[in-house]
Amino acid sequence: MGGRALVAPEARARVGLPKLIATDLDGTLVRSDDTVSDFTHSVLDRVRAAGIPVVGATGRGPRLTELTRNDIRDADFLVMAGGGRVVDQRDVRDPIVLRDARLPSADLTRALTLLEAAAEGPLLVMVEASDEHDAPLWGDLDPHWRYDRIEQRSRVECLDRDVIKAFARAPHLDVDDLLARAQAVIPPSLASVTQAGLGYVEIAPPGVDKASGLAVVAAHLGIDPADVLVFGDMPNDLPMFRWAGWGRVAVTNAHPSVRAAADEVTLRNDDDGVAVFLDRLLSL
Repeated sequence: MGGRALVAPEARARVGLPKLIATDLDGTLVRSDDTVSDFTHSVLDRVRAAGIPVVGATGRGPRLTELTRNDIRDADFLVMAGGGRVVDQRDVRDPIVLRDARLPSADLTRALTLLEAAAEGPLLVMVEASDEHDAPLWGDLDPHWRYDRIEQRSRVECLDRDVIKAFARAPHLDVDDLLARAQAVIPPSLASVTQAGLGYVEIAPPGVDKASGLAVVAAHLGIDPADVLVFGDMPNDLPMFRWAGWGRVAVTNAHPSVRAAADEVTLRNDDDGVAVFLDRLLSL
């Protein structure tokens, strides 16, 4: 496996169960074939039956809410858009939006100007402007993007309104190199920057990340971060790894920075690593 070895939950001296469990989806809970196993769904059912709320914490925007609910149908809360949209869906007939953050167009324009200069080359840029079901991204057509539709629009059109978040890629740079440059030149007061394994730097409103999204959920429920267990695989999961105190678990296929930040490492997403860990935890 390299790095840390797989550690069963019983190897750590903890008393009781966490009071809140949050998991990333793509690359963590969702397998490489874009499915979630029946075993994983059944274990998450057991988590909720034990009285522990489940949170799906994902970079997916609100336009992918239906897909997200299908992948983690047991979730009590969704933290979407990397923390920008938080939804209490315990009553699926009347979900409550607890947070809906947008990045002002002027701030995104400034952030892209800084990043393009730091990248020393052109950027391919897309924005997530709409939260309507299955709405396309707007921006540069990029064959590297393999996930959903892009509606080609000029940079001026993309920057004429507040957006949920933006995606930027420099074809001549590795995404981790571009992220390092972005973090060096874009002040946190202007925008949050990360990468989620898609090959793009993601630019979100200032103060928006998965940790701040989970903090909204925890405050809503009256739960201390020290009682939260999280699972993840990519740099956009690092803020919630730093925030959660009960446990931070990486899947084996996680980015090196996430494995280094984890308390424990479970099996790959393709081997139902999250469910295997939780199944053992519930059986203690």
